[in-house]
Amino acid sequence: MATRNSFKSGSCELVVLHILKHYGDCYAYQISQYITKLSDGGLSFPEGSLYPAFYKMIDNKYISDYKKQAGKRLVKVYYHIEPEGEKHLEQLLKDYYQVTGSIEKILHFDFSKIEEVQ
Repeated sequence: MATRNSFKSGSCELVVLHILKHYGDCYAYQISQYITKLSDGGLSFPEGSLYPAFYKMIDNKYISDYKKQAGKRLVKVYYHIEPEGEKHLEQLLKDYYQVTGSIEKILHFDFSKIEEVQ
């Protein structure tokens, strides 16, 4: 389970930036629900667990936040991807595809054809 959680925590920034880029501005609960729904329940981040990632991305200027009134007493904080966040997302995607492609090569390799590594 710990291994799965490290893969999961590493993917948080990637999926949040991807959702903000393609869907648009969202608040934390929306993002949490989209992650669960779009992954058919295979990946989930409770709303509260997203905040450390949001704060880090705000500090790095990848996203910004703003408040919007939603009813008489409710104020929702929306997150918006910034140009720096789009650049960062592109790099995260490159890294993701490079790593997963390399893992796929290893997992699908025919070891009967390998020469011994020295």
